[in-house]
Amino acid sequence: MTPQAPSAMLIAVLALLTAVTPFSIDMYLSAFPDMAAEFHTTAPMIQLTLTAFLVGLAVGQLVIGPLSDQFGRRRPLLIGTVTCLIASLLCILAPSIQALIGLRFVQGFTGAAGVVIARAIIADRAKGSAAARLFAVMMVIGVLAPITAPILGGVVVAGWGWRAVFAALAGMNLLMLVGAVFVVDESLPAEHRRPGGLRSLAGGMRDVLGNRRYVGYTLTLGLAASAMFAYISASPFILQNILGFTPRGYSLTFGACALAIAASGTLSARLVKSVAPRKLLIGGVSTMVVVTALQLLNVTVGHVIPWLTIALMAGFMATVGFTFANATTLAIEQVREAAGTGSAVLGFLQYTFGAATTPLVGLAGDASALPMSIVMFTAAALAATVLLTLTRHRDTDTSSASAELTSTR
Repeated sequence: MTPQAPSAMLIAVLALLTAVTPFSIDMYLSAFPDMAAEFHTTAPMIQLTLTAFLVGLAVGQLVIGPLSDQFGRRRPLLIGTVTCLIASLLCILAPSIQALIGLRFVQGFTGAAGVVIARAIIADRAKGSAAARLFAVMMVIGVLAPITAPILGGVVVAGWGWRAVFAALAGMNLLMLVGAVFVVDESLPAEHRRPGGLRSLAGGMRDVLGNRRYVGYTLTLGLAASAMFAYISASPFILQNILGFTPRGYSLTFGACALAIAASGTLSARLVKSVAPRKLLIGGVSTMVVVTALQLLNVTVGHVIPWLTIALMAGFMATVGFTFANATTLAIEQVREAAGTGSAVLGFLQYTFGAATTPLVGLAGDASALPMSIVMFTAAALAATVLLTLTRHRDTDTSSASAELTSTR
């Protein structure tokens, strides 16, 4: 039986479910300096609240993804969304930085349900270039989050303080829960589910990790995510402490840079109808290497040039629009028989790499842009190396008929 194509409403809800990540990351970034002052702690300690969230998001996907292969998509999604709502409410009352770090881990772990299951539902309903277009459309819809989150966060932080950010996130979690209850139906029939148990889980992991192309595309995405999270975690201090922006000015600049994802994601969704996703991915990663190399040069030649720094940040974000959707499509296409597990491993590596990156950008303190630039360039260069070595093959992974005629090696 041919899978039913996702409706526009379902795509919108799935995009909303995945928006827990950028909103939970971006909304409170402008408050980092204020939080450090309130808790009497250092910038790296505040950045650990972001690291904890990313670790929780990574581990949560690794657990919840295989569970969705065993029990179906709907039940784990509902349980995770409810628990994420509770964690967000508790973050409002965090009495110490240590408590907030712990709660952020729980928030990330349970919020992972929306991220990993949304990808699996699309894999259940579509494949090939159709899946690539859906992932790109979801990313374009979801890009409203990184655009609006820092702007909204700046307003909230300026008016009510950083704790109000988590009240806003709790409201969003409630909206996600309503969407999950009333719009998201079960997409994985019982006869297609994998048996449970540690042995089955190990077998699923062995299957996906034994696929060289899957590993290559997944590592490419993870390394690109490392570069992105280096930028995300360092940008509040660079724009505010080095370039002198106000919290609101930082939020507006960060949101403006995120517009580049919307533009490139929209372009990618159009091009994928006639250009193979692998070609688009290679183009995106190659450009990422060039842009991060220029940013590294910019911060090492002497005085950091504000307009050039911001322009290169926007250029970097534009490469993300070509990288994330196409890498996700190509990776999951390799392991469609275990889409939940494949999505989980992909998400785990993506956010584990991001979590490992976040503390590195603060090693030189909160008044240096050099660590961010080094990490971003290194991650981009490694992503290009992995992509061109581990995934080298005839381009039969996924594309439209015309794209398959122009296969790449």
